[in-house]
Amino acid sequence: MPRGQKSKLRAREKRRQARAETQGLEDAQATGAAAAAAAGESPSSVYPLFEDRPQNMPVAGTSSTPEEPQGTTNASAAVSCTNSDEGTNSQKKESSKSSKGTEDSRRDPLHKKVVLLVQFLLQKYQKKEPITKADMLKFVIKKYKCHFNEILKRASKHMELAFGLDLKEVDPTRHCYALVSKLDLTFNGTMNEEENMPKTGLLMIVLGVIFMKGNCAPEEEVWGVLNMMGVHAERKHFIYGDPKKVITEDLVQLKYLEYRQVANSDPPRYEFLWGPRAHAEISKMKILEFLAKVYDTVPSAFPFWYEEALRDEEERAQARMAARARTAAMASARSRATASNFSQAK
Repeated sequence: MPRGQKSKLRAREKRRQARAETQGLEDAQATGAAAAAAAGESPSSVYPLFEDRPQNMPVAGTSSTPEEPQGTTNASAAVSCTNSDEGTNSQKKESSKSSKGTEDSRRDPLHKKVVLLVQFLLQKYQKKEPITKADMLKFVIKKYKCHFNEILKRASKHMELAFGLDLKEVDPTRHCYALVSKLDLTFNGTMNEEENMPKTGLLMIVLGVIFMKGNCAPEEEVWGVLNMMGVHAERKHFIYGDPKKVITEDLVQLKYLEYRQVANSDPPRYEFLWGPRAHAEISKMKILEFLAKVYDTVPSAFPFWYEEALRDEEERAQARMAARARTAAMASARSRATASNFSQAK
């Protein structure tokens, strides 16, 4: 092949790779906000992956929601219970901090590798392919091998907070990893085999917003949070597909969410609540732990929600004890009936 033609082919391939990496960066930034949106952080704070804890933690009666460093909008505005003056001042401070965080992340040489590794892990998850350290080094990390542990740590945290997936090392000898859902859901985070992409993160975010809004969240406030994550009702999402269908139909049909019209609303407005399956399979403490993880703190740092989560844990424990007592009583009754029938037969 002539030398000039080879040069053109190499240049074309480099442009193609650059476009692919840019698209991957944009996609991951748009979805990474998912993590922050669940706990009330500014969109600009999600990248770099929640490294900085917000200066002002929410207090009892206030709320906030976490996300990714793209814009400067304060996500807590969507679910805030504070007064407007406090919200305005806080938003100005957070906006300034968010802009600085975004600039810092762009200067971070590892930032792009973290984003690309998130993309790589999601692709492996989607295709149900094994995840190995060798592949991560070869296809993503490349010349940044000495920073592998830091890049993997940050990407793992993003996977956990944005998509509800834990990255676990399943074979320490061969350095093989697996992505495991954080919640023990009976639908394992997917709607069907065709979609086969994690929905657990989206569900955790919506459940978190509902929890923070007093266990009933207006639809517009849920979308206010999701919009700041780059998730929009009328726009297809590269991870969640049709997000409106997922949260108003799929997760409703699966009974993880309840979606109902607000009583006497004209024009009609809608609101979200936890569905019966969410109440059965997911505790409020589990959601609060997720939100606390976003802030790199502990659930008790949110006293108002922590007290409610503790009450929920106590009620669940009592319900489990009552269920065990009923099961034991039924087993005892059956045993007595069997013994009685046996004696009569003699």
